[in-house]
Amino acid sequence: MQPRKIAAGNWKMNGTPADIPEAHGIAEAAAAWAGVTVLCPPATLISQLAAEVPGSALKLGGQCCHPAAKGAHTGDVSAPMLASAGATFCIAGHSERRADHGETDADVARQCEAIWAAGMTAIMCIGETLAQREAGETLDVLAAQLDGSLPARATAANTVVAYEPVWAIGTGRVASPEQVAEVHDALRARLRARMKDGAGVSLLYGGSVKAANAAELFALENADGALVGGASLKADDFVPIVKALAAS
Repeated sequence: MQPRKIAAGNWKMNGTPADIPEAHGIAEAAAAWAGVTVLCPPATLISQLAAEVPGSALKLGGQCCHPAAKGAHTGDVSAPMLASAGATFCIAGHSERRADHGETDADVARQCEAIWAAGMTAIMCIGETLAQREAGETLDVLAAQLDGSLPARATAANTVVAYEPVWAIGTGRVASPEQVAEVHDALRARLRARMKDGAGVSLLYGGSVKAANAAELFALENADGALVGGASLKADDFVPIVKALAAS
């Protein structure tokens, strides 16, 4: 089973209805290749985007979800809410959620279960800090995060794994191809060991991905795509990344 090629954009806390034309431009690129293009806008835009690009190749995703399906959780959004708005993917465990909201590996695992229960695919994120990398702890840290955040029911069909080194997110710094290859190869081996279809899980790289470095990253054996932050906000920036993945 070959992993799916996936270009995913995470708008984070950016975007209003005035930015929807950018999504239209991304949708046009999504229709021109055989892989998967996912856009994760703020939850406030999902239903409007679903209405404006119905049946397009562009898939929509949430940026996070509460593990409960409903309840007294003011300000939170549940997986069923995201799915009902038109999302088919949802990010879990992004480092900004782990850092800003104290989400643990166990929390992320529960979110994955909620995402699956709502019929969506989880984009589960892991990544090391600069201090952990400089201490030579990268592979151990990532192995522990993967094991703690990925429930036993994970499959290549319901889960995507995104490696996002914390030190490269939004900093302009990018892990070298050698660093990405080392991590992705180790993750693939671990997924193969713990999952029957681990060879088919899509592994994405995230961390200051741009058109200028995309082709080099996608040339790596176990780099099946990217989870893109700032460069996904504008079609002119994101579309070249999608095209680079399509050409890989």
